Amino acid sequence: MSDFDPHLLIVDDDERIRLLLMKFLMKSGFLVTGARDAAHARRILAGLDFDLIVMDVMMPGETGISLTRALRERSNTPILLLTAKGETEDRIAGLEAGADDYLSKPFEPKELLLRINAILRRMPEAPQEETRPKVLHLGGFRYDIERGELWQGNELIRLTATEAQLMRIFAATPGEAVGRGTLVEELGRDGGQAQERAVDVQITRLRRKIEGDPKQPRYLQTVRGAGYMLAPD
Repeated sequence: MSDFDPHLLIVDDDERIRLLLMKFLMKSGFLVTGARDAAHARRILAGLDFDLIVMDVMMPGETGISLTRALRERSNTPILLLTAKGETEDRIAGLEAGADDYLSKPFEPKELLLRINAILRRMPEAPQEETRPKVLHLGGFRYDIERGELWQGNELIRLTATEAQLMRIFAATPGEAVGRGTLVEELGRDGGQAQERAVDVQITRLRRKIEGDPKQPRYLQTVRGAGYMLAPD
């Protein structure tokens, strides 16, 4: 993130909600752009970069989950999905598609603000110059701890904000198990089984990026009864 005000994109087909959120977030110090549906959002995103996207799941035409999946193929911009209350499957599907967090409607605007700030804090900061690299090797991958970057040969692997934060957490204590409850807390989420399940989804996504066989993980291991552990070479 730069020193400038973060630029948010709000995607919601309900004009009243969209305008209310835009007004509230502008008052909170953000630059805000609105899109009325996924097609409109795609046109805006073709010409502008954003620091974070807030998107409704249920919209006419393309859903927020489908657009999230498409964006993840080319971008690591954080995405926060707005879901109908009680739609657990929507939340899990959203996280599997690559969203960083979700918020159930109806919600207090202040809670949205807290979630947005928590996600933006998790984004890797611009690397400091002349830092001595400390690197973990994971087979054909290497993780630069100082820069928070994952590389495969000369290719930088794109990580979402949540995946980048998970790598930072595990890299701080390689070879030691980190509990699911601790991960929920470190990611700035509320407690509870639903959030632990959400962490499991993010771990699965991260394994797909660093493991030769994600179903038989060598580097991001499950430690029975204790959580997850990063086991570098």
